[in-house]
Amino acid sequence: MSAGPSVRADARQTGARVEEVLDRIAATGDREVCAAAEELVRVLMDFYGAGLARIVARIGEAPLSGLLDDELVASLLALHDLHPEDVDARIARALAGAGEPVEVLGFDEATGTLRLRSAPGGGCGCGSTGAAAGAGPSRAVEDALACFAPEVNTVELAPAEAAGPVLLQIDTRPQTPTRVL
Repeated sequence: MSAGPSVRADARQTGARVEEVLDRIAATGDREVCAAAEELVRVLMDFYGAGLARIVARIGEAPLSGLLDDELVASLLALHDLHPEDVDARIARALAGAGEPVEVLGFDEATGTLRLRSAPGGGCGCGSTGAAAGAGPSRAVEDALACFAPEVNTVELAPAEAAGPVLLQIDTRPQTPTRVL
């Protein structure tokens, strides 16, 4: 057995792979096999979730806090409803880690919809460096949310508020000596 995974485990990619395998099984048309495969996934999720719950209960919250920045650990804790932070704190953690200036407008727990606004530019009049309005969130934002806040199903990105007037720096023109010819 190796010391660790040879490929970086990614919650979004792993979820997509599981869905892909289940879709291939469903494409066979055998409903019993499809139902058995879905039940197998549920049983394994319950089994690993129960084991993780025991680990969390035994080590306590203090040692666990040092692991909350790890994307894989955070996604497993959130997936099994064991993460000690509430969803708003995990959304904030995800967005801070994504490195894009956005403002949270609200999260609807019933639909899983997170509303964000692009942050305005830095006073130069050039606008935000984040995703363009209407273009949706960046891949970095989506990936971070998938790891830290899997409750988020949809992200709506509102345009940045109009920045105030652009501040122009006006200075006197440097004096140049007059040339006499």
